[in-house]
Amino acid sequence: MDEQRFAHLIAEAHRRFGQAGGVYRAPGRVNLIGDHTDYQEGFVLPLAVDRDTWCVARQRPDRLLRLVSLDLEPEASCSLDHIDPAALPGWARYPAGVAWALEQAGYRLSGLDLLIQTTLPLGAGLSSSAALELACAFALEWGSGFTLPPRENALLCQRAEQQFAGVPCGIMDQYVAAHGVAGAALLIDCRTIEHQLVPIPTAATLVVFDSGLRRQLADSRYPERRRETERAAAVLRAQFPEVRTLRDATLEMVAAVAAQLSPAEQRRARHVVSENARVLAAATALAAGDLTRVGILMNESHESLRRDFESSLPPIDRLVALCREHGALGARITGGGFGGAVVALLAGQPTQPFAEQVVAAYQQETGLVATALPVRPAAGAGPVAREERRHGLVTRTLRLPDGRSWTAYRFEDD
Repeated sequence: MDEQRFAHLIAEAHRRFGQAGGVYRAPGRVNLIGDHTDYQEGFVLPLAVDRDTWCVARQRPDRLLRLVSLDLEPEASCSLDHIDPAALPGWARYPAGVAWALEQAGYRLSGLDLLIQTTLPLGAGLSSSAALELACAFALEWGSGFTLPPRENALLCQRAEQQFAGVPCGIMDQYVAAHGVAGAALLIDCRTIEHQLVPIPTAATLVVFDSGLRRQLADSRYPERRRETERAAAVLRAQFPEVRTLRDATLEMVAAVAAQLSPAEQRRARHVVSENARVLAAATALAAGDLTRVGILMNESHESLRRDFESSLPPIDRLVALCREHGALGARITGGGFGGAVVALLAGQPTQPFAEQVVAAYQQETGLVATALPVRPAAGAGPVAREERRHGLVTRTLRLPDGRSWTAYRFEDD
């Protein structure tokens, strides 16, 4: 978010709430490789991106949570003594769910007014939901006088999305939003909930294409795919006790129980098992600076998602193909699938001509309008600004994820 947009957000907070307190941000994410492995305790290789959700918080003297978005309607509010998802609009269930999860974990919250804005495209597969959850988690904690470590915040936000918003998500989105590091991807072990940093070579450029095809994970085939992987894991576990989840299985094991699986379950299991191997190989290649190998693995991942997991769509497949035809080393659908975004990996190629050519060809062939979003690895969630008052002078310092900072001053009677 640039300074002008940030200034507008603060001005809106003052107009609507009378003042602004803490300001918090959380990034979206793009997953280089490793989709639908996280909820099977596998491996993923995402990075936080330099597009975020921002939240301005003002403390209240009561136990009311008021939620205002500059991007979505309607405004919502609820009592922290009784947070009911059925009484809230869909978008508000994510921040309210975080409040619910914190209360369920034993943290007593104070009332808060929250003003929210995002630079993430909604429903495009860049995890705007996790960014919203993490930004609001920091604000809720600030308003109640405590701070949780990133890992605990990620787990609480995952619980909010699963049990309150109704999306059976894995841990990847919340984890990378909490732990992101500028200049690096995270190789996350979704069993141990730990990660290793994998530096992104300076020669690499990532372009995300919002396909223009929207999807809602709670209402899509995502829950069905998850159930299919769980049934396949249960069959494998019955024959191979060492298999706790599909993370522990091999392709040979899947073949051995094929007669007990439906054709769909065989394909889902085959994708998860092979995708875990690709993630580890891609992390090794990325660390070695072998971008050609990373691109090949990304291409193989998309084919597996298209063929075995069946989470892609024909327009998405064409968008992926156009990225490759115009010089990308690799391209794949990213996120939950069934619409959303494609990520393309370039090396030493000008970004703008590439993006313009792909967008134009995609529109000509499909009639859909894609949006190109060059992204860079960014820092994880946290506070970015505080207001301090002394003798009528209000000082606000903003610290941006890229290391820049700037300070604004005003007098209370302005």
